[in-house]
Amino acid sequence: MLNMTTGLTIWCSEAITLATVLLLAWRHDRKSPAYLIWAMGFTVSAVGFALVAARGILPDIWTIQIGNAVALLGESAWIFGFRLMDKRKLEWSALLPPVIWLIGVSLPWVSESFVNRVILYDLAGAAGATLLAFAVHPSDGRREPARGQLGVVFMTLACFCFGSAIWMALLAPALEDAMIYRGYMALGYGLLVIVAIVLNGKLLMERSERRWRAISITDTLTGVLNRRGLQESYDILAGDGQQRTQKLAALLFDLDHFKKINDRHGHQAGDTVLVEFARVARQFVPRSGAFGRMGGEEFVAFVPIDDQSQAEALAETIRADFCRVPLLAGRSLVPATVSIGVAIMTLDTVSWDRLVSSADRALYAAKYAGRNCTIVFNEMESAKEADDAPAADEGELVPTLDDQIHALRRMGTIARM
Repeated sequence: MLNMTTGLTIWCSEAITLATVLLLAWRHDRKSPAYLIWAMGFTVSAVGFALVAARGILPDIWTIQIGNAVALLGESAWIFGFRLMDKRKLEWSALLPPVIWLIGVSLPWVSESFVNRVILYDLAGAAGATLLAFAVHPSDGRREPARGQLGVVFMTLACFCFGSAIWMALLAPALEDAMIYRGYMALGYGLLVIVAIVLNGKLLMERSERRWRAISITDTLTGVLNRRGLQESYDILAGDGQQRTQKLAALLFDLDHFKKINDRHGHQAGDTVLVEFARVARQFVPRSGAFGRMGGEEFVAFVPIDDQSQAEALAETIRADFCRVPLLAGRSLVPATVSIGVAIMTLDTVSWDRLVSSADRALYAAKYAGRNCTIVFNEMESAKEADDAPAADEGELVPTLDDQIHALRRMGTIARM
């Protein structure tokens, strides 16, 4: 029949095995310190249970007070690991399980009774498992299936420990029966922890897949979407029933005289201009839209709109704000402006090729008009077949903010005459 020493020995070997696997994972990925913390947690837990199993060989203070406290400290390390994985602040509440044990075992009526010590340990373990369940739950509302499954396992572990404490308190078994029961408890505890480790591996795989997917759709220089990410976002925006609006606008941006900037100030200055434009534009593009780099010095934004004025206002806001940003290359000021072509299509007729092609023709017209301006193609103009070059009068030149302010001032002057 299984006794407590055998059960604890089996759990120690399992904990050492898990600690070794996690340590190897940390050596493979040094950027994930949570692996190291979890490995330390299993190592500490194994040392603690080994001390408890050595009762009769070592003094009681080592096998009872210190051994159980060290074993519970392993749970604290697991809690720290989960918080570290999500880059959340570490909290001292994680140390609650060993603290509960050390305070409780200092009471004579607990320290002198094996059954009472088991009850105390199970209550401390239940507190630790509950804290683990809360540590798994993300503060940012992130939805990952493995997180929910981990939370269920940890809450099951908490109920398992709490139920054991209630059972021991109600039945008060004899010492021999209690030790046999404790051996089975150690195996059940270990089994649930192993299930948790498997689910945690699944969680880490999900996070890794999500991270690599984010890398695959992100421009490495500017941090905005790359062409692949833009196409995926466009498919969502143009999908049936995805938007309450009836129109989709494409804003195509091209930095003016970018080759001259590279030639005169160097490619590092050119990279600075690209990064700064991406920063300026991204802060104005609404969350309902998408913004990214098409390649080179071209960027594009897809924005659902209700009418043309929304697209015009967004384009002019980005253009005007970028013109005012001081860009330095060493001690030299880098003059940088942007030309913008805007194309608008209804959702029932929109396609990537036609929308981007129309925005490109509008951009060409903006450059023909003198650069540092915005040309808009409405739905009718965007629906036309692409020609070799837009006509001189094609598209609508959006008045700049300075032009609008000047016009308002002149209207005020005329009104006072």
